[in-house]
Amino acid sequence: MTDTAAPSSTSSTERTSVVVVGAGPAGLTVANILRAASVDCVVLETESREFIEQRPRAGFLEEWAVRALERRGLADRLLENARVHSECEFRFAGERHRFRYGDMSGHHHFAYPQPLLVTDLVRVYADERGGDIRFGVRDVELGAIDSDQPSVSYTDPDTGGRVRLDCAAVAGCDGARGDTRACLPPEHVGVARHEYGIGWLALLAEAPPSNDCVAFGIHPRGFAGHMARSPQVTRYYLECPPGDDPENWSHERVWAELHERLAADGAQPLTEGRLIEKRVLDMHSYVVEPMRYGRLYLAGDAAHLLAPIGAKGMNLAIHDALLLGDALIAYCGKGDESGLGGYSAACLGRVWQYQEFSMWLSDIYHGASSGDPFRAGITGARLRRTLASPTAAAGFAGLYVGKDADY
Repeated sequence: MTDTAAPSSTSSTERTSVVVVGAGPAGLTVANILRAASVDCVVLETESREFIEQRPRAGFLEEWAVRALERRGLADRLLENARVHSECEFRFAGERHRFRYGDMSGHHHFAYPQPLLVTDLVRVYADERGGDIRFGVRDVELGAIDSDQPSVSYTDPDTGGRVRLDCAAVAGCDGARGDTRACLPPEHVGVARHEYGIGWLALLAEAPPSNDCVAFGIHPRGFAGHMARSPQVTRYYLECPPGDDPENWSHERVWAELHERLAADGAQPLTEGRLIEKRVLDMHSYVVEPMRYGRLYLAGDAAHLLAPIGAKGMNLAIHDALLLGDALIAYCGKGDESGLGGYSAACLGRVWQYQEFSMWLSDIYHGASSGDPFRAGITGARLRRTLASPTAAAGFAGLYVGKDADY
């Protein structure tokens, strides 16, 4: 969004309890929790409302996350419209292997695209609860975050003037490239990174799903994934070289590879359709540790990024937000700092667990296409054990649905 307003030297100062930077699932969940507890907060978002409500993102929510949102009064439309998934399917060596993780774990997934969840959370916070959210802000800067008097300033897109918000705490929920993470001093906060060395071509097709559950194709030509997004739209993934140009993948090439990599005896033929999204994701992950500095507390992708291999990112963002929201209420309402003091450690246990699961699953997905016969054999054996052993299957099912979450 381009700021066309004339610059102005006029500035103003306001006071609020918490400034939430970023209106994604993490920031909006924190804001709704604060608003419900009558804790003053302001949400700042650099994009427009229309943009964040349409931005394509993840679509798989674990049951614990949905139930937590439901208890907060934030899941009415989700529960009404989401599709429930309790099975997935692995396809390799020309065979289909149905995995009924819902029966093993007692839990399931909800397929609900992130833009719809963001739309719901904005509606509840701004339209129903009268929360303060400011879209299209520019030049966000944090000040004195290592003190008890932090502030956040920004340029108003309408007036061009600078606005400063003095506050008690800042929730940094503005993603991997946001302003909050960029201000962390490297001598106090570390970032652990991992590069997978692979890419995924992320596709959205105007085509109904071609399977009644998520399907994972494990093939020597590369991984392929099939995930329903709606009765009319399907998400597909194709393994590709990192940094590949999406324009290298014509409509014909995409569908030829999907047909090849997802082929299995008895599988329904894929229904082709127009590709409405096509982008390459380089698989990498990172963890910021600790997830706080001074009065700045990071949540969601600002604190950790998971490659979409395990469909865990949005769930972790919600987990962070639930913990952070409650900790901020205790601090702002009662002066109780224990929740904020333990926030990072409470989040990081689950963060690292999900990172490990994603790496394990990546080996399964990409072993056959690694070009290493030994690795292909090892990962094939691992998958067969997971499918055949009740003990191994139960362990995988629990990790896949995150059933040990504490919310």
